[in-house]
This record gives sequence, C-alpha cells and structure tokens, in this order.
Amino acid sequence: MAKPVLMTVDDDPGVSRSVARDLRRRYGEEFRVVRAESGHDALDALRELALRGEPVAAILADYRMPEMNGIDFLEAAMDIAPHARRALLTAYADTDAAIRAINVVDVDHYLLKPWDPPEEKLYPVIDALVETWRAVGVRPVEETRLVGHRWSAESFGARDFLARNSVPYRWYSIDEPEGARLLEAAGAGPDDVPLLITTDGTVLRNPSESEIAGAVGLSTDPAIDFYDLIVIGGGPAGLGSAVYGASEGLRTVLVERQATGGQAGQSSRIENYLGFPDGVSGAQLTDRARRQAAKFGAEVLTARDVLGLEARGSARVVRFGDGSEIAAHAVVLATGVSYRSLDAPGVTELTGRGVYYGSAATEAPACAGQHVYIVGGANSAGQAAVFFSRHADTVTVLVRGSGLEASMSTYLIKQLDAIDNVNVRTGTEVAQACGDGHLQWLVLSDRASGEKQEVEAGSMFVFIGAAPRTDWLDGVLVRDDRGFVPTGPDLVVGGERPSGWPLDRDPYHLESSVPGVFVAGDVRAESVKRVASAVGEGAMAVTLVHRYLADQ
Repeated sequence: MAKPVLMTVDDDPGVSRSVARDLRRRYGEEFRVVRAESGHDALDALRELALRGEPVAAILADYRMPEMNGIDFLEAAMDIAPHARRALLTAYADTDAAIRAINVVDVDHYLLKPWDPPEEKLYPVIDALVETWRAVGVRPVEETRLVGHRWSAESFGARDFLARNSVPYRWYSIDEPEGARLLEAAGAGPDDVPLLITTDGTVLRNPSESEIAGAVGLSTDPAIDFYDLIVIGGGPAGLGSAVYGASEGLRTVLVERQATGGQAGQSSRIENYLGFPDGVSGAQLTDRARRQAAKFGAEVLTARDVLGLEARGSARVVRFGDGSEIAAHAVVLATGVSYRSLDAPGVTELTGRGVYYGSAATEAPACAGQHVYIVGGANSAGQAAVFFSRHADTVTVLVRGSGLEASMSTYLIKQLDAIDNVNVRTGTEVAQACGDGHLQWLVLSDRASGEKQEVEAGSMFVFIGAAPRTDWLDGVLVRDDRGFVPTGPDLVVGGERPSGWPLDRDPYHLESSVPGVFVAGDVRAESVKRVASAVGEGAMAVTLVHRYLADQ
C-alpha cells in the first residue's frame, strides 16, 4: 500500500525545500512528502494522487503565492482531497488573514514563519493534523443513503441527526431522478420518507432516531448494568465529566438523547475558547472530546431518552424511555438547555420546513441566493450569522432589544459589522411565519411603533432563550421556578439543608438535593453559560464524585 502523502505548497523554492526537508526528517518513514511551487501545480498533483488512489493526510500551504493564494488553493483542494487536514503557512503580518481563512475554508491550523526550531513550532502542528486525519480520514467512506423531501420536517430531522453524529451519508431528494429511483427500488412511496438505506442495503422507512442510530452503528445499548458513574447529557459539561471520569479509573457511561456536543456542537466557530487562538468549530471540538472519552474507555450511548432517576440505597438508578434501567454509584446531570420555542403564528407548522432551532448546518447549501433570518442576540446567533453569510444572499439578525452589546461578545459584533451581506435589526420581533408547505415570508413587527412589514424569507434560524429539560426530574430533586437545578450552598437556606437530605453534611458544591447526583453546565442554576465553564464544571463534578465515593 502506498504511503500517505504530506503536501507542502510554497512559491519560494528555498522555503519549499526547507519545509520538505524538515517534514522528511520527522515523517519520512511513514509518509511521502510531496512539494509544489504553485497552487495550480499542487492541484494537478492532488488530482494525480486521487487517480492513483493515494491518500493525502495533510496539506501545508503558504498564504502569499501569486496567481492563487493559499486560501484559494486550500478551498479548491477540499474538493479533490476532502479528508486531508489543512494548515496555512503565513508571516506575522498576515495573521488576520490566516484567522479569516479558518472561518472560510475550515483550516485546522496556521503556522508562522520562521518555524525554527521545528521540534517546537512545526512538528506539534503536523502531529495534530496527522492524528486527526488518522482518526477520521484514513478509512474509505461508506455512505449511508437518505431519501427524503426538501420540506419534510422528518427528513430534516434524519439529516440533522446523521450530521451531528458525524455519520457519512448522501442525500437524495425524491424530486430528483436518482431519489425517485431509490424510492422505487425499495418498494416505497412518498409517504415512507425519510427512507434510510444503510451500507449493507438494509432499508428503513421513516425510522426513529434510535432506529437510525442502531442501523448506522452508533452505540445505543449499555455494555453492563452497573457503573461507577453515569453522565446524562453529551454537551461540553457531560463530555468533560466523561473524559475525567474515565481517565481517573471510573467505569463511566455517557447517555445522550440525540448527539454529543449539545448547543455548542452546532456552533460554526467558537473563537473565545481557551487554547484555540484560531477558533474551533463546535463539531471539531465535540469530535475531539468524544474520541478522547473513548480513548480512556468511556462508553457513549446515543439516542437514548432518560425519563427517570431514583435513589435505591447506595445505587442511583437511571430509567430509559423503553423501560430499561442502568445503575451507578453516582450520576452527573449535564442535560444542558434547549432553545425556547418562538411564539408566533405559523412557526410550529413550519418548523423543519424552513424554520429551524439552532444552526442546522445541513441547510447551509440550500440557503444559496436566499434571504436568511437569524432570531436572537447572543453569541450562538452571531456565530450562525457569520456562518450563513457565506451561503445566503443576505442575512438579517433580528433582536428584540436596542442592541447587541448586552448579549453578544465584542469580537462577534465587530465581525458582523465587517460582513457586507449581514444586517442587524434591533427592536424587532417575528409576528408571523408564512408559506405554502414551507417558509416563504415573515411578518416582522417594530416593538416601538407596532408597525408590521412583510419580508421574503427562505430560512429562519431561532436562537432565543434557555429552557432546561428537567421536567422528568419533577419530585425527584429540587428545581427552581424556571426548571434549573440548584446545587451545594444554594440548597442550604437559613442554615437548613434541603428537605429529605439524609447525610450529616451539607451538599457538596455541585451536588443536588439527592446525595451522589451532581449537576454541571447550563442546567445548573446560576451557572455561567459558556463552553469553558461547562467543561470546567464537568471536570469538577468528577472530583466531587470521588469525594462522595470516599465517604461511602
């Protein structure tokens, strides 16, 4: 089998030879180093490699090249070598351009010239590229096929589930010849969509998420009945608990209702997360955390609804929607929050048919030439506006308040100001969503004057509110009037511990009103709603789990 390729592209022959020399010195035994001195030559080389079936692991391209700069080259290279990891080689003066490239072409890293010593500045970057490529890009991609209708809410749900769980699939619309052919070959009709065809030819008609998960190889059943730690929720807090729990020797299982990553996993770019000066997409961060948890031995169960929690002696028992149960010594609740429903006529009927909650990245290509509306003024809305601005004709951010300064980070406000096709409308709310079978226009209302305006709209993405999913905990543990779960000192009122507390100590800092049940992330009352703080709470919860277990 041919060695995988590391490609370097630089128009300066001296720099090109120097990079290739350093790469061969470290990686020559496992990889073939290919160098090119222009973007066009490199694209020709990539096409030749693709024809010969030689895998490309990583591409390192200089930013300042004549005729085709590094950003344009990497964007074109993505079509030829989609699994190759990408890095941009740049001078300090071009740092801003490199950071923009991360948003435009999803560059993994940028590297400043000069890179001496390579052991400190070059090799760690290449090591990270190779590690990611080996994890996700070595295997031949066997695609699941999904047949559905563009404006079917159920079809959108299936697409979104597959995408958020990083399952390769190909989409076919029943309005296109190949989609209609697949539908006929399966003996199915329009009422059977979405139609899922697995890599082994199994056909599922209008499957549930749990059926999809089982068909595409996601883990849905626990390996054992009793664990040291059950983590409920796969957002940043839950993944943090799973990583730290498993790495510290606890038999850990993470249970996720839909897909790991939570709201953060849907973010197109998180730029204020510590340790990622170039930013990182929610999907990339989630993938790394999921692989890290698996490396330490944590199980991850997908598409499992948790409907009950019970203390049975020293065990904490979790009940699934199908009635089955697993138990553990301790539990971490990290169920996060959901976006609040937009209360306006027509929104419910058109949800999944042009109206979406969260970023819904699968819809981005379909937004080409459309007028897209983003509802909300927090960071998630700003990140979505930046993302969809690359696809849509115009993006309008609708904000109820008088501005973005109170709810959005300054760096995002500056980004939005710099994008020509993004507009911000303050003091505005959605009065109605309208369309024949899918969203076609909106009625907007000025909050000050009450004046209404009809606007053409191809898609609307909603990012408002923060509603915890804790109704299933009613009567089990203490919740506040909004459904968030108070912990630790917040449970001790006037020197009195919570009703029914059985232990001769106060609840630990992240411990709920049920001993051994800890809470981390957005679902915790008075928590800081940031990715970094959620990960920190997830790790801290594991420390407190150890303290709790030592008391038993």
